[in-house]
Amino acid sequence: MDYDLLLKDAESFVSKYMRKHENPKLLFHNLATTQNVVSVADQIAQHYSLNERELFIVRAAAWFLYVGYYKIPATPEESSAEIAAEFFTNSGVESEIVDAIKQCILATAHYDSPANIPASIVRDADTFYLGFENFPSCDKLRRKEFSQLNKSNIDKSEWKRKTIRELEAHQYFTDYAKSRMELNVQGHLKRLKKKNPLLAQDSRLPFAASAEQSSPGVISESGKEKSKAHKNDSSARTIETMFRTTSANSQRLSSQADTKAHIMISVNTIIISLMLGLRQLAQSSSLTVPVVVLLIVNLVTIVFSILATRPNIAKRKFTGEDFEQNNVNLLFFGNFYSLDFGSYSSAMLNIMDDKQALHITMLRNLYEQGAVLAKKYKMLKISYNVFMYGLILSVIFFLLAPKIF
Repeated sequence: MDYDLLLKDAESFVSKYMRKHENPKLLFHNLATTQNVVSVADQIAQHYSLNERELFIVRAAAWFLYVGYYKIPATPEESSAEIAAEFFTNSGVESEIVDAIKQCILATAHYDSPANIPASIVRDADTFYLGFENFPSCDKLRRKEFSQLNKSNIDKSEWKRKTIRELEAHQYFTDYAKSRMELNVQGHLKRLKKKNPLLAQDSRLPFAASAEQSSPGVISESGKEKSKAHKNDSSARTIETMFRTTSANSQRLSSQADTKAHIMISVNTIIISLMLGLRQLAQSSSLTVPVVVLLIVNLVTIVFSILATRPNIAKRKFTGEDFEQNNVNLLFFGNFYSLDFGSYSSAMLNIMDDKQALHITMLRNLYEQGAVLAKKYKMLKISYNVFMYGLILSVIFFLLAPKIF
């Protein structure tokens, strides 16, 4: 089955369908936003080991995600799923794949967790705009679209309250979206609450005044407890996101350092091979010094590049006292690989039972990642400097060799 051809046909079908059933009221859920959703879904999917079939399901569902708004705006997800099922069935796609595409589309209409990775990707792509810098503009378009479709001019305060409630309750399901968008979502929520403090107080209440409020501006005890609980939950999510994002950034920088080191090793190895192959250069008395200088530069560069990527595991054996005082980073395998499973699991369970100890362990892990990263980049900088200045010096020697030597 040619998935690429099917996706091109799907893109053409959706574009023609939206133009044929053009609805000027759809200011947000239109072809332009659909293209953005497809692009975002593709970005998220690239970070997972999806096979060709699963990747097709994600992209197909993304293309048909908003087409239902042009048929029955009241139930867009169900309409989109029906239109997609009809199109792909007529195109000869297997029923299992068609059902999976429908499942991904319908996942955006439910509040429970998606059933699988493709559905999670489509769900996050659908709400990725919540973390965009231009979210306020998107939200204005959503409000205008909602008002026009429902033939009612919803009050700005009510819409802002609704948006605050939506941002508070929102969650992403893929690590990619969590690491890139959760902090932005919290930032939008914080700005909205700061600009609208009264709306922020009752954002978890219905649009109408709650019966629990005895007078305007007075919040009941249960409301305070809910607000406090939500604040704690939001703070926990922010801390979790901070740890995840920082760790991911360190891993990415470490991977980049390894790649740069491998490039230096490969380039200098090739140069050494060429120089050794051209022995007549070394036999020439005038070129002996330049050749030797270049070989030394290549060798030193390779050594520091290897030092930048060489694995290093601590040789120290930790005692029970180290574990009790939380002086060991149990998140790094080099510290616990010599332990038996019973000792390791016992130490980890103790840390997980103590929130502060858990945070200290995670902070220590981030710190040690940073220390290793600093060492990598220090060695890599020396390697690049030796190569750059050494190469310049070698070229100068080669040019002046006939006159000097």
